[in-house]
Amino acid sequence: MYAFKIRGEKELSGEVEIKGAKNALLPLMICTLLTDEPIVLHNCSMLADVKTLMQLLESLGTKITIEGDTVTLQTQKITSNIASYDFISKMRAGFWVLGPLLTRLGEAKVSLPGGCAIGARALDIYFSALTEMGAEIKTENGYIHAKGQLHGADITCWRVTVGGTHNTIMAACLTPGTTVIHNAALEPEVMDLIKMLTQMGANFEGVGTRTLTIHGVEKLHGTEFTPVPDRIETMTFIAAAAVTKSKIFLKNARTDLLKPELDLLATSGVLIAQKEDGLEVDAREAHLKATSIITGPYPEFATDNQSLFCAILALAEGESIIYEKMHDNRFMHVPELNRMGANIRQLDNTHVVIQGVKELSASNVMASDLRGGAALVVAALAAKGETLLQRVYHIDRGYRRIEEKLKALGADIERVWLD
Repeated sequence: MYAFKIRGEKELSGEVEIKGAKNALLPLMICTLLTDEPIVLHNCSMLADVKTLMQLLESLGTKITIEGDTVTLQTQKITSNIASYDFISKMRAGFWVLGPLLTRLGEAKVSLPGGCAIGARALDIYFSALTEMGAEIKTENGYIHAKGQLHGADITCWRVTVGGTHNTIMAACLTPGTTVIHNAALEPEVMDLIKMLTQMGANFEGVGTRTLTIHGVEKLHGTEFTPVPDRIETMTFIAAAAVTKSKIFLKNARTDLLKPELDLLATSGVLIAQKEDGLEVDAREAHLKATSIITGPYPEFATDNQSLFCAILALAEGESIIYEKMHDNRFMHVPELNRMGANIRQLDNTHVVIQGVKELSASNVMASDLRGGAALVVAALAAKGETLLQRVYHIDRGYRRIEEKLKALGADIERVWLD
């Protein structure tokens, strides 16, 4: 099993390239199931989740070619309506094939999902939307079996859900009639899906609002598209610069995708400037200050960035409070940060209080999920001594060789094999 050895207290400098967002790329790839023509996606990163989804799509009949960071997908014929546990158990986003398979074939059998164990992420929104559209759904032996000819429907999501919005949009594009999604997600990755489907011939109204209307069309065609830059990867490197008091440049990154997060850092003197081709981050004179954070659906503070701010605020002056209202088990990184000398009290599944400390110290820690693992990398970059971070396969799901990018910036980090 691989681990990271990280020797902290190294100032970072230089440039790193931000690739297309994982959370945008995955649904864009799944759109291949909605057309028999090629879809070409640029600036892609070959993450573990991306590779797993490729294997799933190939099992359904998709042909995939990769040239550098460009991926071409074509599904001239869907050869199976079964999404196996072998793939879905490794990544939750694979479950999103349910909508496209159902609308194309009238029947789909999809394993219940896996991914990070960060609390209950109810599937009832997925099911209620498809049921409203005419599907019959039942659970058998760990699989969701859905069948029926879909039709347009008026759907209200009881909470904002990115996955539920993705799945319903893809199901509705080829469904006869008009489908309306109330309380739709507005995340940049959802906007990317809508943009690409529009290029493919889909018909939307209310884009950029919580009420999204989809008029079903008979056919979608292929297209070429570049996903939005990954805002969570961007925030990870900004966090690394903040805790190491460094100046770096993030090619392709955008400030408009991270407004709540960057506004908070600005109060601590972290200077972030949008340039034509990316972001300049200068934290050399920063003085980290305590704050309060409440996560929420976009454009609120992103839940995926909460763990990164736990690492930042662990070194901030004063007492901070974080309220995680999106997921109920997303503080698994807290005990590991405390092992490194942080002073974080978890009040319940959704609240922590962070009393800033002057420095962190190295320790043996382990990642329990993707974003929590990234937070431990950030903390280790600032810590005194050598940290051994285990179970980095969680981190590989969302970051392509993060250690190589950090090493190029001057970090003392290496990937090692533990017997």
